[in-house]
Amino acid sequence: MNVTPTASRPQTGRMADDPDPEVPARAQRRRYSAGYKQRVLAEYEAADRAGKGALLRREGLYTSLISAWREQRDQGALEALGKPAGRSAGDARDRELARLRRDNERLAAQLDRARTVIEVQGKLSALLDQLATGSDPDHDRDSGGEPR
Repeated sequence: MNVTPTASRPQTGRMADDPDPEVPARAQRRRYSAGYKQRVLAEYEAADRAGKGALLRREGLYTSLISAWREQRDQGALEALGKPAGRSAGDARDRELARLRRDNERLAAQLDRARTVIEVQGKLSALLDQLATGSDPDHDRDSGGEPR
């Protein structure tokens, strides 16, 4: 008969295999929306020293995070000011227009080739028709034999 010693059992009466509900299986990284960052930055910059500390404690944030958010905000403002006015070059409308122009040029070249083939086929058909009937328009005009 195996008896488990009482020292190996948890004091709460639960089995040792039960996970502790107080400890998460894996820590989750917090994600902050842009609106939240803006609100916190505005409130932080408007507060005095004691108010800043209270804000950080209330929100569970660190000053390093506030500094990083400021850099993000300033970098975003610089990028926005550096962009040229108007649509960007990678606009979907411009890409579609460029694709249609390429297709148009390709189809126009195909049409030119088809017209040339049709013209050559017409001339070949006329020549074969002349040879089949035995009439040579150059030979009929010139009774000297060889065409000029």
